[in-house]
Amino acid sequence: MMYTNIRSTPSPHPQAYHGPAEFGSQPSVMVPTGTVYGPPGMGHHTQIPQFHHGGRGGRRGHVAPDHRVAIRSPLLDEFRANKSRKWELKDIYGYIVEFSGDQHGSRFIQQKVETANSEEKQKIFDEIVPLHALQLIQDVFGNYVVQKLFEHGTQTQRTLLAKTMEGHILPLSLQMYGCRVVQKAVEYVIPEQQTTFVQELEGQVLRCVRDANGNHVIQKLVECVSPERLTFVSSFKGHVYELATHPYGCRVLQRCFEHLQDEYIRPLMDELHKHVTQLMQDQFGNYVVQFVLEHGKPQDRATVISKLRGQMLHMARHKFASNVCEKALVTADSESRRLLIDEMMAPRPDGLSPVLAMMKDQYANYVLQRALTVAEGEQKEVLIASIRPQLMNMRRYSSTFIERLLEKCASDNVGDNAPTEEHAKDPQGAAIPTPSK
Repeated sequence: MMYTNIRSTPSPHPQAYHGPAEFGSQPSVMVPTGTVYGPPGMGHHTQIPQFHHGGRGGRRGHVAPDHRVAIRSPLLDEFRANKSRKWELKDIYGYIVEFSGDQHGSRFIQQKVETANSEEKQKIFDEIVPLHALQLIQDVFGNYVVQKLFEHGTQTQRTLLAKTMEGHILPLSLQMYGCRVVQKAVEYVIPEQQTTFVQELEGQVLRCVRDANGNHVIQKLVECVSPERLTFVSSFKGHVYELATHPYGCRVLQRCFEHLQDEYIRPLMDELHKHVTQLMQDQFGNYVVQFVLEHGKPQDRATVISKLRGQMLHMARHKFASNVCEKALVTADSESRRLLIDEMMAPRPDGLSPVLAMMKDQYANYVLQRALTVAEGEQKEVLIASIRPQLMNMRRYSSTFIERLLEKCASDNVGDNAPTEEHAKDPQGAAIPTPSK
């Protein structure tokens, strides 16, 4: 998971997918038959047959492409209507594929698979693999059943199920539901099959990184596959700025920095340092810089902090860079922190008081508040003394953050605890409460 920002616009890093418990809120969806998959314009690939709802395990005969099928078997109709009957897996044998593609049937199979014995799981497996696996993998409800097979199947079953995906990893990774199954497979297949998945994406990794679905697959590979098998990481070299400023690429970079050893990421980190000042001010790049400050090696944190020296006021007044300023104050070593706060208090040659300017600024005021919480000893007293004379003049602004500064400076133990209410900034720059994560 991405770390929670101290204060920023809502993170662009959602979960890879929702679990089966979310089914209750999903409408029943009928998927067109045919061979269409992935977003328009994604290019030509070996076509994967789409699953269509209706029929006994998909065996009722051919249905013309591009027609929407709403036929249910009498058994599925009874299952949906008869809630009082105690249904078991044996009651739906022969109809596993149809039930998997139904909202209620899929949920039923998922629940049963978790406690099914080996014979029951084998019967489910045999109805799906190999003929209908690719269909269900791409289905709005069927993909969850396939995920359960990876979670609760034997290693032999997992291997055979993953075999049906081989040759189709790229289009599945770019497909809304297929990407979820690819991620689950990566967690459970043997290393040799993980390597096969990586090899199929070779040459198309940057495309996957930029894709709303594919980026989750790349992240999962980075998290789960041995670094020596991740041959695509070297292809990120020369693209670090582009990735860091991309809504999905910034996630992938963070996963690389989190999970890979220094020998694999050092070229990427060195490239990042060349652009760190620009990245601090980017709506996505600032997340990457904050990640380095929180989780990077000491020398990398020191390099980032050195780029802030002499620019604290300018960066603190920037919507995105102000987040980095706060993170730097929290993560810096005591000497570096002292220098950054001294810079915030030092009068400028043009006579401007940085403290007063920060108090008035919609973003910099948060950096000033953070400085109050981390300053120590005599420096804290000097900082409070530089703020107090301005507070009475600032009352006319009648802003919440001014009231907070008043409270902090009036407290004898100011700085002992971080603020209890964190804030974010909306696109117009107003301060709004940060939602709990």
